[in-house]
Amino acid sequence: MKYYSKYYAKIGFFILGLSVVGLIIINSPKYNFYNKKRTAKVTDSKYNLKNLTPQEYEITQNEGTEAPFTNKYWDNKKEGIYVDTVSGKALFSSKDKYMSGSGWPSFTKSINQDEIKTKKDNKLNSERIEIHSQSAKTHLGHVFNDGPKEKGGKRFCVNSASLKFIPLSQLKQKGYEQYLKLFGNKNSADSAAKNKNFDFKNQNKNSAKTETATLAGGCFWGVEHLLKKLPGVISSQAGYIGGTTENPTYKSISTGLTSHAEAVQIVFDPQKISYKEVLSYFWRLHNPTELNRQGPDVGTQYRSAIFYHSELQKDLAKKSLAEFDNSGVFKKKVVTQIIKTSTFYPAEEYHQDYFKKNTGLVCHTVRDK
Repeated sequence: MKYYSKYYAKIGFFILGLSVVGLIIINSPKYNFYNKKRTAKVTDSKYNLKNLTPQEYEITQNEGTEAPFTNKYWDNKKEGIYVDTVSGKALFSSKDKYMSGSGWPSFTKSINQDEIKTKKDNKLNSERIEIHSQSAKTHLGHVFNDGPKEKGGKRFCVNSASLKFIPLSQLKQKGYEQYLKLFGNKNSADSAAKNKNFDFKNQNKNSAKTETATLAGGCFWGVEHLLKKLPGVISSQAGYIGGTTENPTYKSISTGLTSHAEAVQIVFDPQKISYKEVLSYFWRLHNPTELNRQGPDVGTQYRSAIFYHSELQKDLAKKSLAEFDNSGVFKKKVVTQIIKTSTFYPAEEYHQDYFKKNTGLVCHTVRDK
């Protein structure tokens, strides 16, 4: 991690320059999407775009993307449907929503497939499939082929700003009575109406057991920063594992002679997020094809590894690795180690929750896939 200071120092002025240029561009009349006199792409007068917030307008009309894990519906677990924020057309159901680990609302299918229009998107120098609504041409997000196989294999990754959530208890009142059938008989809806705080998916959450996952993916500052944001993660800790000496320190493992890896250990609620979903997110937050390094950080302490805590975790890890390896995200093969867990030594206090204590660029980002 000592490489980061030098690395960011070298690119600091470059980033500052880009920032200045960016501010000039987005504040120019041509590119200022937040200008009150903006011109709508949708010309149908029945859609009142003036009611959209600046963020909603940027995302729905200019194909923008909101930040993961901080948007409105990414971890919404309430029963109901999601409609187009522009047209009000029903698009998705909470019955098909799942925690993909991406930080955006994710669904396995649409409840109104005629309203979903797709087109190719090559903005990131790789082909993706963008999704828009048919009636209002609202930009929704993207659809990927890495969803749960048992539910069709699709992942509709949607911006919260493109959606409006209609709770089950309000479907009839809001004119969406036809979708009550998705949630069983009418009595279930009436029950929900009487108790608006009733959480169908967490009726037995008091009996939930916890599970532990230990993962290494480069600098543990960034890995912990991202893993702790996952829904269902109860605690996280940066530390050292997989070495040959006892009671390692940051100084000793930095020599590369102790064989320890910088790792993060999380305790999570499997009723809220599965081990499989944790692994899916793990692949996306680092490059598992880099051997003994991540970006500018070089050394065995920065290797990619999964330390399993049970035979079930071992089997799931092997299967998850094979699926990711065959996904074609990277041309090179995955080099992630799958090893039985050993003594985990918590790192020094100043390493814990590092980016909450220190401002600056985070050393890991999450890919779409």
